[in-house]
Amino acid sequence: MNPSMKTAFQWGLELLSKEVALYSDEQLLRETSGQVNNSAGTLCLHLLGNLNHFLGAQIGNTGYVRDRDAEFSRRNVPRSELLDGVAATQSMIAELPTCTEQQMQELIEVPIRDEKITRELWLMHLVGHLNYHVGQISYHRRLTQGA
Repeated sequence: MNPSMKTAFQWGLELLSKEVALYSDEQLLRETSGQVNNSAGTLCLHLLGNLNHFLGAQIGNTGYVRDRDAEFSRRNVPRSELLDGVAATQSMIAELPTCTEQQMQELIEVPIRDEKITRELWLMHLVGHLNYHVGQISYHRRLTQGA
């Protein structure tokens, strides 16, 4: 991963941490309503699992083993655990090896496409995924606490 990509992930994680911390009532992190099936806490767990799997395990060889089902089924996760997970993920990303430009342009297989794409494009997708869900959390927070 190149330094710019690391920075993009760090910025997204800073926003995630801020949004989780801004909930006025920790219980609101667990709320769902109507067709909104995923709470903010669930989305946070999903993002942490996604990044630790695709960045930590696959790029950093951290040994992380993803349990995607648990990301969506765990309930009542304390805010402190979510924030600790964000901080740990930030630290993991800071320690990732730097890729050369040639490595960034290598074609890799990814789970969402039936084709090979560049490592750089895959990392851009993961940054977008992070920010998409952080935006959902921000919107959820403002809807649930009316601010």
